[in-house]
Amino acid sequence: MMKKIIFCAFLLFGQKFLLFSQVKISFFTGKIVAPKSPPEHLFLAGDFNGWNPADRAWELLKTPDGSYVLKKDLPVGIIHFKVTRGSWNTVECDAAGKAIDNRDLIIKRDTGVKLDIAGWQDNFAQPEKKHTATARVHIISENFEMPQLGRQRRVWIYLPAGYDADKKQYPVIYMHDGQNLFDEYTSSYGEWGIDELMDKIPARQECIIVGIDHGGEYRIPEYDPYNSKYGEGRGDDYVQFLMKELKPYIDTHYRTQSDAAHTTIAGSSMGGLISMYAALKYPEVFGNAGVFSPAFWIAPQIYDQAQQANVSKMSRFYFVCGDAESESMVADMQKMADIVKAKGISASNAPVTVIKGASHNEKQWNGDWPGFYKWLMGF
Repeated sequence: MMKKIIFCAFLLFGQKFLLFSQVKISFFTGKIVAPKSPPEHLFLAGDFNGWNPADRAWELLKTPDGSYVLKKDLPVGIIHFKVTRGSWNTVECDAAGKAIDNRDLIIKRDTGVKLDIAGWQDNFAQPEKKHTATARVHIISENFEMPQLGRQRRVWIYLPAGYDADKKQYPVIYMHDGQNLFDEYTSSYGEWGIDELMDKIPARQECIIVGIDHGGEYRIPEYDPYNSKYGEGRGDDYVQFLMKELKPYIDTHYRTQSDAAHTTIAGSSMGGLISMYAALKYPEVFGNAGVFSPAFWIAPQIYDQAQQANVSKMSRFYFVCGDAESESMVADMQKMADIVKAKGISASNAPVTVIKGASHNEKQWNGDWPGFYKWLMGF
């Protein structure tokens, strides 16, 4: 019996060691196409640093032979990244100037990673971006006041096709990263295409969608309720803005169903994190949450928040991500779903959808939207 106990303890220790073990990764440059200006600084921007294109902690250092090297101790898992020269205008691209997919690295053991760079975005004339927002999309304000944050922000709204002709009241979905929802012209990495998707919805199943732009350098702190290495968490201030400023404005100026059951908050990545937080802490305001590819990894305190939350059994959460986003994305999302279900929320009110082969991008979320919307509206 004693031998069996010792063996089990050893096995458990071994599993934990593998889970938290660090391996040595050496990133080094190979063939690099010359940029217009000398590449004095090269950085890695990825899911490990909030996609910061000029993070000094992830700068490759120039060696005497002219190459660049960065050595890191990293946990076993998957990371996604790109090489930049300090901004997204100087990110790597293919030899024809087209954007490339994120680099994927599966970390299992000590290894070296050679970085060949075929082109730089600023070496090419950028194609003229065109507005793609449909006629049902309007900008409420370019400078909507956010007193809780001492800032201003552009706010968009999508109105159903029959809005001007009828007197119906509509459910409302509040969404983050407004730049990327409706218009290719304002998007950074492609748009969700929410308006094109909604234009296909029958009139009786439509709703109002409000998009709030992210704050650029303030995006991570505003979408994170907790302090982190990225700064002071202002997530609750942001949610207070939604509840006390924006929602009352929308409910006053538009025909809405303003109760929690017909009020949804949704977003992806950091937007998924802050949507989860808002629905957990303020279920009397946000009765539903669309949690797309949530960045729970950046704020593990969200699990304690969920454990302690007094969530209504009528609250609804839709969890969705791809299985190629990161090593922990699916498990992190499932953990949160299990917590809310343990509070008495039914499986149908907290479904978990995992898309095989899907990555962390707007293309995926465009594909995720129809399933989410069908679940939300119950058709």
